[in-house]
Amino acid sequence: MTLPTLWFLIVAFLWTGFFVLEGFDFGVGMLHKVVGRTDTEQRVAINAIGPFWDGNEVWLVVGGAAIFAAFPGWYATWFSAMYLALVLLLVALMARGVSFEFRGHVDAHRWRQTWSWCLAVGSLLSPLLLGVALGNLLAGLPVGSDEEFTGTVADLVTGYGLLVGVTLVALCVLHGATFLALRTDGPVRERSHRVAAAVVLPTALLLLGFAAWTPTLSDAPVVRSVLPPLVALAAVLAAGLLVRARREGWAFGATAVAIGLTVVSLFANLYPDVLVSSTDPADSLTVDGTASGTYALQVMSVVALVLVPVVLLYQGWTYHVFRRRVSGPPADAAPDPAPGPPAPLDEGAVR
Repeated sequence: MTLPTLWFLIVAFLWTGFFVLEGFDFGVGMLHKVVGRTDTEQRVAINAIGPFWDGNEVWLVVGGAAIFAAFPGWYATWFSAMYLALVLLLVALMARGVSFEFRGHVDAHRWRQTWSWCLAVGSLLSPLLLGVALGNLLAGLPVGSDEEFTGTVADLVTGYGLLVGVTLVALCVLHGATFLALRTDGPVRERSHRVAAAVVLPTALLLLGFAAWTPTLSDAPVVRSVLPPLVALAAVLAAGLLVRARREGWAFGATAVAIGLTVVSLFANLYPDVLVSSTDPADSLTVDGTASGTYALQVMSVVALVLVPVVLLYQGWTYHVFRRRVSGPPADAAPDPAPGPPAPLDEGAVR
């Protein structure tokens, strides 16, 4: 295996890890107003991801940085072409991030609802925009022989890219619902069960369309082009059965497999290209053609070999420490006689 190929696999691993981990965060953000009828219930849903969301977003930063360092030609062309979408993504991520902190600092209904909507909309736009960007890698963008993007904003909206974006949004909703069913208690847990059961069929239909369309854009062998999305589809259907059987841990595992294999399928069908040119296939950007020098890749490989296991161990320990369910106060608990401003987000407990 060549170093450029190895780093293509590392990039695919980082983006897959991001969607598996941040995917349920996005889902909870979209669902917290659906599964939470009261402010306390909404805070239960938000606090379920309190210890995890910021660490999960690091995978996106590292995934982008890995492309920048290992494949500068790919980074320059793709990020330049998707500049507007990238700006919108950053706005969505910032609005979503500050909502976690700002929502509880003023004890006013309008204030909290404003930041709740920022969380919900930011959590919806983020996987949608990222899905469109990833889908366009395989669907193709107007790229010339000089590796320059030659299209317009309209060229960024492709049918396949939109399908990938909507499919990832649906997978995030299902992933988030199973996570809430696993991590919360009381009414939030019960509503999360109902949401998960309700979105299984639409998600499966979107994945079926994804599985049918993706191989038509790729010359990859059948085992790479067809098998991953079909296994992802089977995992979604299995998640639906497991949710109905109240096997919440297994259901969450199944949705993790589904969203992970969907992203894997994109990269598996893309290789050996990294960005397909819709102008002329001969102008497509390739793994070998956009990779950094051998020495740079060697140094990066050593760093990755040391740091990636450390990150995985740390995140695994974090999930172990905060494994208990999140619940609200007892229904018959008396309110404080003189409530003050809510405290900042306390990981694992309701503010």
